[in-house]
Amino acid sequence: MPRILLPVLAAYCSMLAPIASAQPAHKPERLLVLTDIEADPDDTQSLVRLLLYANEIDIEGLVATTSTHMRTRVVPQSIHAVIQAYAKVHTSLLRHDRKYPPPAVLQSLVKQGRPEYGMGGVGAGKDSEGSNWVIRALERNDDRPLWISVWGGANTLAQALHTLRTTRTQTELDRLLRKLRVYTISDQDDSGPWIRKNFPKLFYIVSPGGDYSASTWQGINVVVPGIDNSTISNAWIAKHIQQGQGPLGAAYPDVAWGVEGDTPSWLALIPNGLNAPEHPEWGGWGGRYELYRPDISVTNPRTFIGGVPIEAETRPIWTNAVDQYVPPVRSEYGRATRPGQESFRDFKCTLWRWRDDFQNDFAARMQWTVKPYAEANHPPVPRLDHPASLTVQSGGPIHLSATRTSDPDGDSLSFFWFPYPEAGSHKGLVTINGAENATTATATAPKVSQPETLQFILKVTDKGQPALTRYQRIVVTVLP
Repeated sequence: MPRILLPVLAAYCSMLAPIASAQPAHKPERLLVLTDIEADPDDTQSLVRLLLYANEIDIEGLVATTSTHMRTRVVPQSIHAVIQAYAKVHTSLLRHDRKYPPPAVLQSLVKQGRPEYGMGGVGAGKDSEGSNWVIRALERNDDRPLWISVWGGANTLAQALHTLRTTRTQTELDRLLRKLRVYTISDQDDSGPWIRKNFPKLFYIVSPGGDYSASTWQGINVVVPGIDNSTISNAWIAKHIQQGQGPLGAAYPDVAWGVEGDTPSWLALIPNGLNAPEHPEWGGWGGRYELYRPDISVTNPRTFIGGVPIEAETRPIWTNAVDQYVPPVRSEYGRATRPGQESFRDFKCTLWRWRDDFQNDFAARMQWTVKPYAEANHPPVPRLDHPASLTVQSGGPIHLSATRTSDPDGDSLSFFWFPYPEAGSHKGLVTINGAENATTATATAPKVSQPETLQFILKVTDKGQPALTRYQRIVVTVLP
């Protein structure tokens, strides 16, 4: 690390010491990003959002790479430019959370891969600053998983794995692979399929191939008939993100192809009470995924990358899952929130069902860059009156309660309890008995002949501007 950073880091650690002692221990997820920034404005959009969560995610690398859309150059200077905008609002962000890292620390994490496309940049003598940085992060003495979020091509990661396989023992390679978690935004070069085939035990989330319409991550920007899509509209983005929100908001570019197509690769790392990164099958802000081998013919357009077909998958991967979703509705009179009438069922709704929540969260954090703490909104803090894991008997009652829930700004709160059947082993319908929007709720366990699990989600939303949401997930084991 450059000597110039040492005093910055020393001051940063000194500043954090009294705050860390006052807060409960929380180990944020580790994240290293590979981005083909400048191939599409959406990488810059995703980076702007990511920096607003740098207080809750340990960013360990920002590596400029190629992709099928930008094959012969990498643009690390564009990453630096966004961090420079972050530097102008860093002091304001510290008023909301002292854990925001100094801009100089983030600048030191910017690296670059080779300006070559796909597997043409992988092999003996193909190491790069970026691939070496991946290895360094993976070998760091830290037991937490390392998430690799791939916004473009994956060949920098492929080169790191190639080097590790040729220079480490099999035992050491296996140990490092167990620490690695990968989420790629579809396949944007031919190295992703190579990685999945050559490292069959690697934790890997992807909607494979280059047909973006067949990808879960598109749920962030798909316009869904029958719902309010305003939080991804250009007007909403201009009002809440780009204009009048300070230098970081001004750095957020207009949409060219789709808004923030890369953001789903790390949304599940935000500690919001719903996200469970080690359980993609449980669902969260980044979508829901199941572990299986997709059986897709090589003649199917979904398997093509840049017009070239790729081999069929050779092993199970975490990939598209389907939710049945009934959006709740607000009532003008009577019960304030209740289940709606319209139902949706597909893989993209596993992500867009949470979209208004994470868009409002983004807008609130952008306000943190220009407003003092007392004038901005901060998320509520749901607190259960019982453990988050319960065991009940077949056909018996399930009692749920969160009366200790609070809000740091003193805002009024709305509650909503609902089952998430796709996240448990029991797929039958279990409903809330009575009002879903009180601080307590009850349900009746299904009658089972073997142990089954159910999941319920408590959604708590404040009445601040913009309204912010946090959750509690309850896992119920039902015994026969």
